[in-house]
Amino acid sequence: MTDTAAVRRPGRNAFFFVLVTVFIDHLAFGLIIPVLPSLIQDLAHVPASGATLWIGALAATYAVMNFLFGPLIGALSDRFGRRPVLLVSMAMLGLDFLLMALAPNIWILFLGRALAGISGATFSTANAYIADTTTPEERGRAFGFIGASFGLGFIFGPVIGGLLGEIGPRIPFFAAVALALLNFIYGVFVLPESLPRERRRALAFKRANPLGAARHFSKLPKVSWFLIASGIFFLAHTVYPATWSIHGEIRYDWSPMQIGLSLGAVGVGAAVVQAGLMGFILKRLGSVRTIVFGYIVNIIAMLGFAFAGQPLLAYLIIPISALGGVTMPATNALMSSLTPPDAQGELQGAASSLNALGMIIGPLIMSAALFSFSHDGAPVQFGGAAFLLAGLLTAAAFLPFLRGVAANRGALPATSA
Repeated sequence: MTDTAAVRRPGRNAFFFVLVTVFIDHLAFGLIIPVLPSLIQDLAHVPASGATLWIGALAATYAVMNFLFGPLIGALSDRFGRRPVLLVSMAMLGLDFLLMALAPNIWILFLGRALAGISGATFSTANAYIADTTTPEERGRAFGFIGASFGLGFIFGPVIGGLLGEIGPRIPFFAAVALALLNFIYGVFVLPESLPRERRRALAFKRANPLGAARHFSKLPKVSWFLIASGIFFLAHTVYPATWSIHGEIRYDWSPMQIGLSLGAVGVGAAVVQAGLMGFILKRLGSVRTIVFGYIVNIIAMLGFAFAGQPLLAYLIIPISALGGVTMPATNALMSSLTPPDAQGELQGAASSLNALGMIIGPLIMSAALFSFSHDGAPVQFGGAAFLLAGLLTAAAFLPFLRGVAANRGALPATSA
């Protein structure tokens, strides 16, 4: 069979493998979130408040490797094909979780998260596989399935991880190993190559260089203010992956199962808004008003979490925070409408660079804020400090957004107003 034939006939099994790959990546990530605080406390011999800094450092390690290797992984898939990159990713993911499941000390956890950051950089390769094997008319629906797989993985992962964590803090890691191994074996037998040899290209440093945000900005003057706003907004939202689990343990004395259930509720709320309400809100309000609405809701939600002294209050705020999920899709739609067709790639590159930097910086500052106001010697005990910081950053992000609206007053599409 030729490479071209493999592209034309990937089959349902191959498409299903890519969906399962994305699903398992995020299911496995979600599995470990509820038990990571307990495991860190055991390995580092620290109380819950002391685990906050370790969690932030682990999250930043993942993000640094993802930032550094994302462009390289994409360039490798362009050079050698999608199949080997996806398969190696699944094998590396299994090795990562096995290392963490067996970790005798905290430093092995760091090694595992570094490997996870490299293997997690293949999300763009999964998108490239879909682009290789679908027509332009089919692509939107196919990418929708990818997004759904992402969401489902993060809904079920924390819930299952929380339940398994009641048995022991390492059990979810072994479950993640099994999932990655099964998907790897499945992919070996069903996944054809999607990129024929004649469409591959040589490796080039400029395409594998992660430090390209400034270049992107210089080419996108109309959306620079919006990019700055979305970057600060994304930085604020790292409070969730960086502190939610340990915040729940410190402030509400949540068990791994309770942490998992709360994260499942967050995931369900996000899915309902993204799949059921996003189109309706955007159509009724237009992108600018939707973004304004989103900023206001997010600020209210962040401040609500900051001052929610009881777990019931936190659960009541979760649906409000889910409504705030309209902000980023509406911002992306607005920026895309202001960007010419031949610069859409530059736009996505700039946004991706800023998000990656946010995932490096955010967990460090959010975990530091929580630690500063929750450890035994803190002059003021305030478990909501990280969410208060996130609320202030969200308010700060609103300012460059308004500046961008003013700068593009005559260029905004009528449906955006």
